[in-house]
Amino acid sequence: MKLKSAVCMALLCISFQAFAQTKTPGKIEQTGQVLLPNGWKLSPAGRSLPLGDLPLNMQLSSTGRLLAVTNNGQSTQSIQLIDPKNEKLLDEQVIKKSWYGLAFSRDEKKLYASGGNDNWILIYNINDNKLGTPDTIKLAPHPWPKSKVCATGMVTNKSNSRLYSVTKEDSTLYIINPDKKEIMNRVKLPAEAYACTLSPDEKTLYISLWGGNMLGFYNVATQTLSTIKTPSHPNELLLDKKGKYLYVADANDNAVSVVNTATHKIVETVSTVLYPTHLTGSTTNGLALSADGKTLYIANADNNCLAVFDVTTPGSSKSKGFIPVGWYPTNVKMLGNKILVSNGKGFSSMANPKGPQPVKKTDNSGYKQGAINSREQYIGGLFKGTLSFIDKPTDIELKKLTKQVYANTPFTDKIEKTAKGEEGNPIPRRAGEKSPIKYVFYIIKENRTYDQVLGDMPQGNGDTSLCIFGNKVTPNHHAIANEFVLLDNFYVDAEVSADGHNWSMAAYATDFVEKTWPTSYGGRGGNYDFEGSRKAAYPRDGFIWDYCKRAGVSYRTYGEFVTDGNPGKANLKSLEGHFCAASPGFDLNVKDVKRTEIWAHDFDSLLTINAVPHFNTVRISNDHTSGQRKGAISPIAAVGDNDLAIGQFIEHLSHSAIWKESVVFILEDDAQNGPDHIDAHRSPVFVAGPYVKRNAVIHGMYSTSGVLRTMELILGLPPMSQYDAAAMPLYDCFTSKPDFTPYTAKAAQVNLEQRNVAVNESSRRSELFNFAKEDAAPDIDLNEVVWKYVKGEASVMPAPKRSAFVILEPKKEQDDD
Repeated sequence: MKLKSAVCMALLCISFQAFAQTKTPGKIEQTGQVLLPNGWKLSPAGRSLPLGDLPLNMQLSSTGRLLAVTNNGQSTQSIQLIDPKNEKLLDEQVIKKSWYGLAFSRDEKKLYASGGNDNWILIYNINDNKLGTPDTIKLAPHPWPKSKVCATGMVTNKSNSRLYSVTKEDSTLYIINPDKKEIMNRVKLPAEAYACTLSPDEKTLYISLWGGNMLGFYNVATQTLSTIKTPSHPNELLLDKKGKYLYVADANDNAVSVVNTATHKIVETVSTVLYPTHLTGSTTNGLALSADGKTLYIANADNNCLAVFDVTTPGSSKSKGFIPVGWYPTNVKMLGNKILVSNGKGFSSMANPKGPQPVKKTDNSGYKQGAINSREQYIGGLFKGTLSFIDKPTDIELKKLTKQVYANTPFTDKIEKTAKGEEGNPIPRRAGEKSPIKYVFYIIKENRTYDQVLGDMPQGNGDTSLCIFGNKVTPNHHAIANEFVLLDNFYVDAEVSADGHNWSMAAYATDFVEKTWPTSYGGRGGNYDFEGSRKAAYPRDGFIWDYCKRAGVSYRTYGEFVTDGNPGKANLKSLEGHFCAASPGFDLNVKDVKRTEIWAHDFDSLLTINAVPHFNTVRISNDHTSGQRKGAISPIAAVGDNDLAIGQFIEHLSHSAIWKESVVFILEDDAQNGPDHIDAHRSPVFVAGPYVKRNAVIHGMYSTSGVLRTMELILGLPPMSQYDAAAMPLYDCFTSKPDFTPYTAKAAQVNLEQRNVAVNESSRRSELFNFAKEDAAPDIDLNEVVWKYVKGEASVMPAPKRSAFVILEPKKEQDDD
């Protein structure tokens, strides 16, 4: 098998210094680029048309006269009908539930669309370029959760006598008579399916088995299924016109597999990365061929670009360059000489002017029924998709576009090998270099913005009017920031806990995570599958504990990625034998001071036998709160409990024999949509230890991925993705002159036993929230009831603010060698 790499343009690398000097969030006037929350830039080519929330799929009708788009985000979901030639919207219908699946009948008179977790397929009649009232084909007798099906990819045969649909919940192929709306056959699949396509002779149905790293071949005549292995997370499928070669997008491997359909062999793997790297983070997930079949366009969701290959001779493909597109491209199609790209998150992050709206009528999930539009300013539904129309570039134009793509990325292979930083710092820059720090303690908290907690600190960039858990509630948070370092420019990489725990433990959220969490967060069914409970959500090379295991670094987890029980159960194989069974997972009924007590007992036992692991993850998470649910610990008591717990943790560690070689990192997995005057991604982060600076204020921008990069460099681990490789380590927080003074925990100044007793609108809303899992309660509503608890029931919580921004280098001169 040959490996072709899209790195022929690697000399067109970016200037990091230019990147670092950009200090204003948003559009860069000098270049026209837009800075994104994750530190990458956008400069999309072509023209555009607005789409809905998270467009995942688009399909051209047989003549190319019509284009259908399905929008599958957290807020309003819809089906759009577009005239791709004249680049205008023809019709749009709101759909209650949907997910990816979309197919035209060959006569262009019908459109089939997945009904998501309603477990049916919708049939739209098309008349005068308008979508009619849909009929349904039921795949299961009941919607979620009684039945769990969810149609994904689908395709019809030429006579429209058969509709083939695959699913991602019950992992099944459904063969349907669409006219009679009857299921003719069900074929069990070995893993979750994403897409399917039919061979030109209609003898073979090809199926991408998303969660199983396999490609399926279903023989229509014999009704048998065979499979071959593929790289990680095969998703989009594309046949050439003759059906001789099948292209398979492999998201977790930044690759496209080229399959000979006669032999069922992979003849070539095309690498879509910008540089020669094995790191995940390009997220290949869309495919289109030019009209002559000689050029392949490949969507890289997380690189925000198309990779372009000459595939004139399959097996000997050649890289031609890249095209910049919008944020998180999910699909690409070709119509004549026009390239069509659906950008899942549009062209920019943005402000949130409307703010949270009161919810008066809710279902059991806590989400307002029939008024999703009132939630348009929620972070999960804020970034609307766009459709790019790009004229096929000439070779000269493609070179310019390629140069622009490289100018948009902070990642290079050079950074992967040598991290940004300074020589002589306790944070090494290269593999093999030693650090005086030997023990890393990584505490994961839940869902706070910077201003909510530290907005009252005068030396930081805070807004006191937004501070609801100030010094009186969080004396230890404030003391740690005062005695060690205050960072007022730190941003989480995630929007919600579903992707937040993945970003916090892998510096990456896979295409499965990115594409499925909005459905469940929109109250449309779906399990919380994002903390090790479902293999399809795993990054290709695992989480940070897997990296520790491979590198021989000892590790242990306390509650993170652990399911409660008696005893508890590790959610990952790599955590079996590496977790404290007494430490609970997410459970708001367990006090955080109890979590610290459990950790301290386990820590002391390990210390006695000189067996403290070098890497420790600890869940201390009651700052999530239970809102105003009557009888539950009040928000102030919950955050006060969380504060005392982290104070006691650092005090206990600082009086131990290994304090002199230790460091503690504390961050929120996500900021949970709370108010912050800079950006809703801005969050508190804390660093403590002898080699951490004392009484310092640091204004340089950092991220979740930067924290991970710092810990990796201390432990001698490689980066896990292109994101942590490119992120700035927190080296500016450290000094080569240690101060071994122990920390003394500050006593609580609020009643940690205070319970919610009031009966009001907020308490009634809180009763409807699901607190069994992180973010199962709608976070915009939870933040609002917490705000009202502190500020008064009649007060109005300010709108969260969204910005496009870049992770900057600290002001000091950097050695880029």
